[in-house]
Amino acid sequence: MTIREKGYTHWEGNLKERRFLWWPITRLGIKLTFKRKHFKFIFFGSLVPAVVYLGGIYISERIEDFRYMLRGSQKFLEVNPAYFRSYFTGNFLLFMMVMILTFCGAGLISDDLKYNSLQLYFSKPLRKKDYFLGKASVILFFLLLLTLIPGLIFFIMKLIFSGSFKFFRAYPWLPLSIIGYSLFLAAFFSFYTLFLSSLSKNRRYVGILIFAVYIFSDIFFGILFGIFKNQYFSLLSLKNNLQQVGAFFFNQKTPYQVPSLYSFLILLSICLLAAVVLKKKVKGVEIIK
Repeated sequence: MTIREKGYTHWEGNLKERRFLWWPITRLGIKLTFKRKHFKFIFFGSLVPAVVYLGGIYISERIEDFRYMLRGSQKFLEVNPAYFRSYFTGNFLLFMMVMILTFCGAGLISDDLKYNSLQLYFSKPLRKKDYFLGKASVILFFLLLLTLIPGLIFFIMKLIFSGSFKFFRAYPWLPLSIIGYSLFLAAFFSFYTLFLSSLSKNRRYVGILIFAVYIFSDIFFGILFGIFKNQYFSLLSLKNNLQQVGAFFFNQKTPYQVPSLYSFLILLSICLLAAVVLKKKVKGVEIIK
């Protein structure tokens, strides 16, 4: 019997352009994150501060109904930019955001490095910026659900509960502060997480690293501050830097007597370092059209 060989034939189809090439990467990342063990418990637990602060806004407008329950606590229910700042820069919320990053972000790049998936990604008409945007959007999705969405809901509910636009007239810039700081937080943690995820092929190691760098930077600050009593050591802590920048966004006094510009520059430097490392670590064969 004659054996006929058929060589490769040229594909005659038309390449269909898509505007959001990064969306399938994001959709898969979100879906896999929700399937991870214990993630749903952690995620819904991180929404507790939002529920508490929303309740505080309601009580602040019905203070007379709760006066017997809130003796001496009325000043803590004064809704103003400081109230919003305390939510966005609270220790518990920042901690829970880091916990969520260990679930949703640890394997975003490390798994691709482990399974040599990068060439598979770039064998399609996918550019590096689409790849990074798809991965970062997974992180943006979860962090904006904890910051931007609750913050805007707080502001809207304050107007609804008060029945007037007095709060808006007093602080017309507050919605911009909410949007600006939410995007800043999400962008920084996206660079931070993707950078660490690109350093190892082991997602568990990356998850530990995401958590450890955040926690030990604060511990290191505490040790040096306890010895030297110099507030500039607060610049060593990621948490303190985020809180310093948050105070600037909400036009509040910074927790430490250090210019918030220094904290912003440190966080920006980390993002730039992450961008350089990511560009070198993520390589693939890109299609030339």
